[in-house]
Amino acid sequence: MRRVRPSSHHTLGDMSAEEDTAEVVRETLDERVPALVHPGWAVRMPWLVQGTTTRGSGKEPFDLGRFAGASAPDRLDERWGHLLSATRVERAVLGRQVHGAEVRVHSDLGPGLHFDDVCDGHVTGQAGVLLAVTVADCVPVFLAAPDAGAVAVLHAGWRGAAAGVLERGLAVLKESLEVSVGDVLVHLGPSICGACYEVGPEVFEALEQSVPPTPLAIDLRDILARRAERAGVPTSAITVSTHCTRCTGSGLFSHRAGDRERQVGFIGARS
Repeated sequence: MRRVRPSSHHTLGDMSAEEDTAEVVRETLDERVPALVHPGWAVRMPWLVQGTTTRGSGKEPFDLGRFAGASAPDRLDERWGHLLSATRVERAVLGRQVHGAEVRVHSDLGPGLHFDDVCDGHVTGQAGVLLAVTVADCVPVFLAAPDAGAVAVLHAGWRGAAAGVLERGLAVLKESLEVSVGDVLVHLGPSICGACYEVGPEVFEALEQSVPPTPLAIDLRDILARRAERAGVPTSAITVSTHCTRCTGSGLFSHRAGDRERQVGFIGARS
């Protein structure tokens, strides 16, 4: 793993050549789930369950999108059951995502899959709870506080990023579990990359970037990394996935490519 700077055409941010940047990592495939897992986190935190699911290798895609309408409910039940079994966690929570900044804290959940009301992020300090967000180009943002045993996952498209879902997730960790922002690890998981994500000037404006006159590619993970830094997360604690939902052949669903299915970014602590 190495530190790299995103290509300059991905964003319009002003960055000096000497400025430090987040570490780029390539997640490895755990075929048992199937999911792309952060290898450094797996070594550093053996108690952690974390990853982003893929299409899988079966006859049917490993779709987990509860609200996308691409798969029959009974097939979704089977796949969610497999995810819990493969990760050895008995309970999971998923919200109805609206590209906002609502983040909920979870504890004392019974076995099975739980649906929270409208929210785009989840926090827990309880072992045995799998926090999940569905994505298909948006960024799954993983937060972990090793000393506190606390974790969070956030759903960050450009609207959620502009609304401050990352900053809100960090604030909820601090407010609810007394976790210092300086002790949080942040991983920006598999999503559409800067080269593939062309957006209009209104998106640059919403994200407080220099506004181009015409549509241009933007690197949302780079923007989120810099937001994390401004919120107080050390640059050395931030990592960014190399996997793109469009161009790296990583077996991921992409909304922009026409997929209705959804993968899941998940994180939890083993009991």
